[in-house]
Amino acid sequence: MKLTQSSRPLPVASPAAARVPQAAGGPNRVAPARKSRFDVLPYLLIAPVLIFIACLALVPAVFTVVQSFFRVNALDPPTRFDGFGNFVRLAHDKAVIGSIGNTAFYVVVGVALSTIIGIGAAVVLQKPFRGRSLVIAVLILPWALPGVVEGILWSGIFDPNGGLISSVLSSLHLSDGSTVLLGQNRLLTITLIELVQVWQIAPLSVLLILATLQLIPGELYEAAEIDGCGPWASFLRITLPLARPGIAVTMVQAVIATLNVFDQPYVLNGAASTGSSVTMQTYFISFQDLDFGEGYALSLLITIVTLVISLVVVRAVYRRVEL
Repeated sequence: MKLTQSSRPLPVASPAAARVPQAAGGPNRVAPARKSRFDVLPYLLIAPVLIFIACLALVPAVFTVVQSFFRVNALDPPTRFDGFGNFVRLAHDKAVIGSIGNTAFYVVVGVALSTIIGIGAAVVLQKPFRGRSLVIAVLILPWALPGVVEGILWSGIFDPNGGLISSVLSSLHLSDGSTVLLGQNRLLTITLIELVQVWQIAPLSVLLILATLQLIPGELYEAAEIDGCGPWASFLRITLPLARPGIAVTMVQAVIATLNVFDQPYVLNGAASTGSSVTMQTYFISFQDLDFGEGYALSLLITIVTLVISLVVVRAVYRRVEL
């Protein structure tokens, strides 16, 4: 039998390749990637903040939830389990029921007015103009002041003896100069108190919505103007839809502020029921009546209502915007 030799030359291994050992499993097998080490440093850096938040917020929250189901009264010791007894007593407390009506008015009026003012002022401040930075700086002042300070300032304005409003009404011959504005009529009292709070929270609403409007490209307004859209049509079809994330955040912060209003009613109207809020009732029940169990229960209800209303507002108003 005759042997034939192939014309293809045999491969010759280079000296460098001969020195490299083949990986186990064949020449085509890829060596497994080296496992990265777990870096614990980032977790160590944020650990103090997490511990601080847990001690400041989570622990008191859990304690409040647990204690709301116990009878905790310094005048009626010892502490004992009471189930839903605290909530039942709150439902029959006339002062609490009245404060719920006042707080509902604060929330509706406060959220509506602060949002409308925020949208209007943000649209005005959207385009740069001379003195814009100064206007924004002055606008922040009411929000930066503590609520107690604002209550004291406005108590002088509402003062029936020489206050600004009383003097104006007297000069216009609409009163005798001693008109009592707070504490007499319930609707007038809570309206004036809420106007003071809106004066405080509206600047933050303006800044939040203004920050959202700054993200809207100017080309959209130019294209709308070319297509024949006027200012009002551009506002309805461009500004409002694209500002909905900022408006949602604005409304949520207004809900939280108005549901937990305390400083303005307490400073302007004291403990009178004509303007008391639910948060004020929490203070009175806990630190005047020393019934901490009912105070815990009312605080828990305020927290739940705040979360529910905030979620409803976010679901109804918020829309994701992609430019």
